[in-house]
Amino acid sequence: MPSEAEPASAPLLLVVDDEPQLLRFLRASLPHQGYRVIEATTAAEGLREAAMRSPDAVLLDLGLPDLDGVEVTRRLREWSSVPVIVLSARGQESDKIEALDAGADDYLTKPFGIGELLARLRVALRHAARGTAAAPVFESGDLRVDLAARRVFARGDEVRLTRTEYKLLALLVQHAGKVLTHRQLLKDVWGPGSVGESHYLRVYMGQLRHKLEADPARPRHLVTEIGVGYRLRTDD
Repeated sequence: MPSEAEPASAPLLLVVDDEPQLLRFLRASLPHQGYRVIEATTAAEGLREAAMRSPDAVLLDLGLPDLDGVEVTRRLREWSSVPVIVLSARGQESDKIEALDAGADDYLTKPFGIGELLARLRVALRHAARGTAAAPVFESGDLRVDLAARRVFARGDEVRLTRTEYKLLALLVQHAGKVLTHRQLLKDVWGPGSVGESHYLRVYMGQLRHKLEADPARPRHLVTEIGVGYRLRTDD
């Protein structure tokens, strides 16, 4: 239960995980960062708490004792748009992809640091507060994308993109800070019939990096999530 010291206006986080060590870590860390925390150790309890308490975000383990986290995500998405950040053990890329395609907003690989978790939470809560629409102008470091004018700038200079390059970049901008799976990107940019054509993404992400990154071999903005997809990094 939240402590009495936590203001009622603080964002409420539902942690659905059965790992005692992780629960202790989050219970000790998150309240000091301005969050209220409630816990559930099974999928059934987590779904019930989500329905009863209307949390601002859910931190969801994939390996729950009674139901996998992918199915929990699907069930949540039947009635809720609450941000869901999946907590995943290493080597479960296929499960991460499935969870993201099922409607999760992001994932963290265990073990993770509190700083990384807080950054992901800020992005998720900001998206939830303003809905799914992106701001007309996206700025992060030396990258500026004006969605209304369809103009892109890198290090102060305007960059000319092909139609497909711009469509791919605009999709990443609309979900800035979130990981998008290969399947999501291929379906939305090239259409449902192209979800198996992963080489499209490799080619076009390479082209975008050469046009937008100061060092394409060490991208600052267009980040690869190995085995899963891509993320447009924000200043968070």
